[in-house]
Parts: sequence; C-alpha cells; structure tokens
Amino acid sequence: MNGATGLTSIIIPTYNGLSWLREAVASISRCTPEPHEIIVVDNGSTDGTLSFLQEQNITFVSHPGNTGFPTACNWGLRMARGDYLLLLNDDVLVTDHWLGGMLDAFAKDPEIGIVGPLSNYVSGRQQVDMPSSYTDTAASIRKAALGQVEYVNRVIGFCMLISRRLLDRIGLLDEQFSPGHFEDDDYCYRARAAGFRIAIAKDVFIYHDGSASFKREPGAVDQLLARNRQLFVSKWGVDPHLFI
Repeated sequence: MNGATGLTSIIIPTYNGLSWLREAVASISRCTPEPHEIIVVDNGSTDGTLSFLQEQNITFVSHPGNTGFPTACNWGLRMARGDYLLLLNDDVLVTDHWLGGMLDAFAKDPEIGIVGPLSNYVSGRQQVDMPSSYTDTAASIRKAALGQVEYVNRVIGFCMLISRRLLDRIGLLDEQFSPGHFEDDDYCYRARAAGFRIAIAKDVFIYHDGSASFKREPGAVDQLLARNRQLFVSKWGVDPHLFI
C-alpha cells in the first residue's frame, strides 16, 4: 500500500526520441496506478513526436529548437500541478511499483526532498547489475529490499522525484548547465544546503538506456562533463565528485 497521497507530475524532456518515448509512456501506463499526469517538453523534434503526443492526448509544450535538459525540465516544472515532481528521461522503462516505492520513501521521512531509484545505467550508488530482464531484475530487487531507503548526497536526474515543498524552497534547475550534466548534482547540493535529505529507494529499479540523446553527437558528452563540472566548481568552490 502506498504511504503517500496526491498527484505526481511526470516531466519528460525529449528531442527526436520518439522510439524511446513511445516505450517510456507505455511502461508508465502499465506500471503506474498512482494519480499522475504526464508533461512532455519537446525540444524541436522532427521525428513525429508531436503527432504522437497529440494522438495520445498527452500534455506537452513544444520549442522550435533544442533548449537542453535543464531548461526543458523547468518548463515542465512550471506547468506541473503535482504535489511531487518527477523528472524523467525519455530513454527509460519503468517497472511495477516504481512510483509507489519512491513515494513511500517520502512518507517514511518528512525531511526527504529528493528520491531516486536504482538502475542499470547510472553513476554512483544507484548503479546495480541487471543479470536478467529488466522486469525480473526489478522484481528481485523489490523482494530483497522492500521498504529500504539509503541516504545519499545526490541522485541522478534521469529519474528524480522532488517534493513540491523542496521546489517551493529552492526553485528550479540552474539553466547555466544546459544542455545537460551536473544540473542534478547542483540541485541536490542546493537541497542539502536547505536542510533536505536525499534518498535512494532501494526496492525500486528502472531500466535506463543511457544518455540516448547525447550519443547522437560523438565527443559531446566528454566536453559537456568537463565544462559543467567546472561550472559547478566555480559556483560552489567544491568538486562535485567529492559527493558521489
């Protein structure tokens, strides 16, 4: 039984990722009985994404060009009506009890401001092996760690559940990190500085293909990581890798 109530706004930025977006939306439909809304922020896709969203009657906003992940997330956050705000990549497949499991973490500790899941493609303490299918892996993890929460310094923005209370306190993502990377580290750092806790729901696993949009531009990831890591250091005076 889910220990939290209220609407969750699931915000999905996308850019020419229709094949993944279809699967992500389908998995949400299959695995999410909790009250939720989906908001897609399209960054100028030319692959039929808008037609799909219209056919599915999904709330969306469309930009003429690629604004990047943090900016797109902020558009979704401004539109969101939920008590909880879920930033979600378009290249994921969610699993049974995924949202309920993360919401339960908030119910256990009112000081939590951000919750993330375990995954096969992620950095830090959220990374786990996927020895079988993603659905079987998720079921095994849920059975072995039901209700367990691990407190951490940061979780990754590919699937980041934020409380409305935290958003109201610290505001939106920092768009200087566009098109992406380290905006999630920055948000977690700000959350902790404001007195909130960050947690991994140890009984939740979702499949992540891994930076699908960035893979289209060879070399872009390394350049972005170096640039945005330095932006973080310049802003806070500390190396974000110390907090992994």
